[in-house]
Amino acid sequence: MPIRLIVGLGNPGSRYDPTRHNVGYRVIDRLREGESLSGVRLLKPDSVFMNESGGPVAELTRKNGIQPGEILVICDDFSIPLGQLRLRLKGSSGGHNGLNSIMTTLGTQEVPRLRVGIGPVPEGMDPADFVLKPFARAEHAVVQSVIEKAAEAARLAVTGGTETAMNKFNQKGETA
Repeated sequence: MPIRLIVGLGNPGSRYDPTRHNVGYRVIDRLREGESLSGVRLLKPDSVFMNESGGPVAELTRKNGIQPGEILVICDDFSIPLGQLRLRLKGSSGGHNGLNSIMTTLGTQEVPRLRVGIGPVPEGMDPADFVLKPFARAEHAVVQSVIEKAAEAARLAVTGGTETAMNKFNQKGETA
């Protein structure tokens, strides 16, 4: 199925802009800066917090006749090392509450997703606290690189198909 909607997950409000949890928003911003993707909508569900993203996504898909397999959700993942990407066609939420909200609202796990590595969580730190922290200054170059790479992966998923993008960006050990 062709991708018709790209959703970047994050939390609304300037206090969350620099946090690890908002890389999905940042990828959408990067996509908006580049050449337009014909026939593809870009969404940052910023009327709700990430854990309630399913509502705005379901509303937009209903209005526009978009099927779950035509959506690409971009979200952070602290179990993936910083700088790496993982693109999948379907599967569980992996404990990601924003992705879980979308899958629950749409009633399926068959929603393509691009996970952007932000990890690992430092030993002894609560993952919920970790994702709401800004990136360290020393990480900024890698963060910019992975955002660019994620935008490139999303573009390829649209123009060349999700499986083509998976083959290019899911190489084991590849970092931004």
